[in-house]
Amino acid sequence: METPNSRLTQLLAFYQEDPTDPFTLYAIATEYRATQVEKARFFYEKLLAEHPDYVGTYYHAASLYVQLDEPELAKQAYQKGMQVSRQQGQQHAFAELQQAYNKFMGLDYEDE
Repeated sequence: METPNSRLTQLLAFYQEDPTDPFTLYAIATEYRATQVEKARFFYEKLLAEHPDYVGTYYHAASLYVQLDEPELAKQAYQKGMQVSRQQGQQHAFAELQQAYNKFMGLDYEDE
């Protein structure tokens, strides 16, 4: 079984080979999430900027913003994620984002 460090080392090697691959960026951010929050933030924000259609990013980026006590960024990430997931027909992702958003905001999401 791989250790988390060897997994991160392997992911960083993939990143060196292709720094634009959204799955690699997502996996690196996820690996960093538990131990190096600012590095996780860097990779989540890179994903949001360069791959705005990568739906999986929004939930995790928003929850990281909540953890960092940045409620406006969290709100924006949840809302954008709901918009993108709905546009892509990803109802499960939309429902998860909506549930997290409602819990965070204490209100229901409404389409604008």
